Amino acid sequence: MFTNFLRENKIAAGILTVLRLYLGYSWFTAGLGKLTGGGFDASGFLKGAIGNPVKGPDGNMVYGWYVNFLESFALPNIDMFNFIVPWGETLIGLGLLLGCLTTAAMFFGLVMNFSFFLAGTVSHNPTDIFLGFIILTAGFNAGRIGLDRWVIPFIRKTMKTEGSKDKAKAAA
Repeated sequence: MFTNFLRENKIAAGILTVLRLYLGYSWFTAGLGKLTGGGFDASGFLKGAIGNPVKGPDGNMVYGWYVNFLESFALPNIDMFNFIVPWGETLIGLGLLLGCLTTAAMFFGLVMNFSFFLAGTVSHNPTDIFLGFIILTAGFNAGRIGLDRWVIPFIRKTMKTEGSKDKAKAAA
């Protein structure tokens, strides 16, 4: 019942727009600050996450697999992450602010939120994850008051047209 409200109700679309704008502003300003601040470098953050991993009550690492990922993949490829993080944050924010490809933007926002969370950064991540799942659950309705009103039908129409052409070629 709540899911139907989120996905179909026009009042929910208004509430979702406010949540979307709040998260979009947070993502956009965080990313833009990294892009314009001169010389964003995630290596210190990654080294800190590796050196001081999340530990359980028994003192053992909780997410050893993630620490291994950071140590063996992320840190050796730091240039790629120094590009992905600020541009990812900026584009996620822009997608949410404009309501364009909202579901995709929120999905990637949640991936980044969980990445920060697994690295041990609590901050506002729990709130962002909670609100992000509400937006992701709402799907199209979260971007109804935004560019998705036009973008999603255009994509669906284009995909349907391309699918029809592929079927016609296969039948011939």
